[in-house]
Amino acid sequence: MKNPRKIFLLQHPWRSTSLGVLVATVALLGGCAVGPKYHPPVVQAPPAYKEMGDWKPAQPNDQNLGGEWWKIFQDPQLDALEDQVNVSNQNLKAAEAQFTQARATLRYYRADYYPTVTVGASAARTRESAHRPPPSSIFDGITYNDFLLPFDFSYQADVWGRVRKNVESYREQAQASAADLATVNLSMHADLALDYLQARSLDAEEQLLNSTVKQYEQALQLNETLFQGGVGSDVEVEQAKTQLQTTRAQAIDVGVLRAQYEHAVAILIGKPPAEFSLPPLPLTTPPPHVPVSVPSELLERRPDIAAAERRVASANAQIGVAKAAYYPVISLGATGGFESSAISTLINGPSGLWSIGLSAVGTIFDGGRRHAVTDQVRAGYDYQVAAYRQDVLTGFQQVEDNLAAVRILENEANIQDQAVVAAQNSLNLSVTRYKGGVTSYLEVITAQSAALSDEVTAVNILGRRMANTVLLIQALGGGWDRSSLPQRPECCGKLISSNTN
Repeated sequence: MKNPRKIFLLQHPWRSTSLGVLVATVALLGGCAVGPKYHPPVVQAPPAYKEMGDWKPAQPNDQNLGGEWWKIFQDPQLDALEDQVNVSNQNLKAAEAQFTQARATLRYYRADYYPTVTVGASAARTRESAHRPPPSSIFDGITYNDFLLPFDFSYQADVWGRVRKNVESYREQAQASAADLATVNLSMHADLALDYLQARSLDAEEQLLNSTVKQYEQALQLNETLFQGGVGSDVEVEQAKTQLQTTRAQAIDVGVLRAQYEHAVAILIGKPPAEFSLPPLPLTTPPPHVPVSVPSELLERRPDIAAAERRVASANAQIGVAKAAYYPVISLGATGGFESSAISTLINGPSGLWSIGLSAVGTIFDGGRRHAVTDQVRAGYDYQVAAYRQDVLTGFQQVEDNLAAVRILENEANIQDQAVVAAQNSLNLSVTRYKGGVTSYLEVITAQSAALSDEVTAVNILGRRMANTVLLIQALGGGWDRSSLPQRPECCGKLISSNTN
């Protein structure tokens, strides 16, 4: 009786030790991870923007644009409209939903870090055949119950870092989605500012044309009076009438574009155009000065560039996932529970059952499938690197384009203001000469056309300056900063949008 007990005492420690060694080995191997370490792609940034000209670069102590960058225009009506974008813009809500979807996807793959535990219950009543093989079995013709309450445990050890790399990839995709949301946010606010300021520019043009119409009405009245007094001619009356009606038509035509911009503003704040009205407010003040930092900081300020860089990091992590497929899959499984022929004895010690095991499965031959997947993800990484570098170049171009536009249009506005003054002086002289009988009314009409054309051009230049200022702010990232990206989007923290920095 002693020998069997000795054998049992010898075997039990061995089994426990072997299982402990296997589990410890899996845990140690879990620290391994295959695949390349991520390094952000290198891009060459120029030391300064070419189109800065005499523009003084922003210093670290200069006031940043901030999240609510539109307040730099000091327009309460614009501020109120921009606030409504955050609440009601449908494109922004769609981007928020996509970010929420990316976070949920990340949490789904992050669940692979943990084991899966299932529980089930079954009950069956079975009658065995009296003639089932083997002959004379003790179960022949027996009817019995089987009550089963099993618990299953399964866990795939992340030995080669497949799960970690996959989670890393989806975390970076979620961060890219957060940057996409910031990009949409910036775009919607910029579009609203553009549409609003263009509407105000048209208000200024319409105001100018209506004012000119009043002047031409007086000129027509003067010509009709002279004609009735026998001094003027009917030709001059018709010339004055033509000038008046042409200008009236121009003033009416402005309403087409103005209505379209008003409708665009309504859509951006999430309202049907029928429920929104934008009060006229002629544009008069010049655009504000925009602080411009060095080009290297653009990589941290542009949300679209940040999104492209996060996709590069995600593609790099997928290379590790592909490489992990070359190594065995190590899984740990366990089953336990209770089984009995009577429900009354189901939850009893003698009814207990359990098993535990460890498996390692590796692929020996797959016809080059894993190699093809590795080539595919490497090509995907190269694509994302090229796309990132192209986005950086495009960002530099957009800043240069709008810097040039803002600088050149400012010079053009100064010259155009001088042209407006000269045209007005010429018109005044022509009117004086006409009233004195020195010249015909044709000279007055020519001077009127030149003066009106110059004034309309000046108004349009101001509108273009305001638009390019908005586009410059957008090209610079609108006050956004890379630190706004959530570091762990799967579990904690709320996304900081560009308007709440």
